[in-house]
Amino acid sequence: MNHEPRRRLRTLILLTALALSAGSLAAHDLFLKLNSYFLAPNTAVRVPLLNGTFSTSENSIERNRIAALSLAGPEEASPLDTTAITARNDTTFIAVRTGGAGTYVLGVSVRPWEIELTGEQFNGYLKQEGLDDVLAERTRSGALATPAKERYAKHVKAIFQVGTARSEAWATAFAYPAEIVPLANPYGLGRGATLRVRCLVNGQPAPNVTVLAGGRTRTGARQALVKVRADADGVAAIPLAAAGKWYVKFISMRDATEPGITHQSEWATLTFEVR
Repeated sequence: MNHEPRRRLRTLILLTALALSAGSLAAHDLFLKLNSYFLAPNTAVRVPLLNGTFSTSENSIERNRIAALSLAGPEEASPLDTTAITARNDTTFIAVRTGGAGTYVLGVSVRPWEIELTGEQFNGYLKQEGLDDVLAERTRSGALATPAKERYAKHVKAIFQVGTARSEAWATAFAYPAEIVPLANPYGLGRGATLRVRCLVNGQPAPNVTVLAGGRTRTGARQALVKVRADADGVAAIPLAAAGKWYVKFISMRDATEPGITHQSEWATLTFEVR
């Protein structure tokens, strides 16, 4: 009896399952993404918190997982009450009201979560997120087939412009476990400029981390992915090749010391818009 069709079917099912698994692992970023980053003064706005990709949210974040919610504007930085957070279907929303004209920063820090991955899944995730040093160490030590249990926490910010007058809030650091702080106001730059950002972990520069940047152009096309290394001071230079909505992100990962956890990571994203 010819079992070849059956073997092919099993292979197809396995490959499909692996592809779906890889896709779900790839879709695990967290972004604050405004419909427009240019807002009017004294306006109420609901800011989407996308848990998935820069285009799609796969599920909402429960309010009790929010460790900090912060807003900085032209007058001061202040914590927001988590009652500003609501969820609808697969997306979380944060209610914000702008004040006077200026540059604002909204931030969210999410409490840690854990995930278990096979060796193959973990290797693919490391490759996709630019965690080349971790992958190289697994290769060197012969641990590529070893499963991983990661504890991770995500910390996200969005910089937006209210009115035309700019203010200095863009440089605000919220003291999250991981954070991206620009070294210039993105709204003072334009297409073709370079934005320098500092990557911080526990308030200190994160040297040599891999920084990824991308987003969507004004027509909705995907921005070309930028991959750079931060320098010894945790500073990375991002060329803003096109107008549109941008994200910058990095992951700081280390071996865990707690039993039952193999790796611990802190994630940071920053979003803004270029005209």
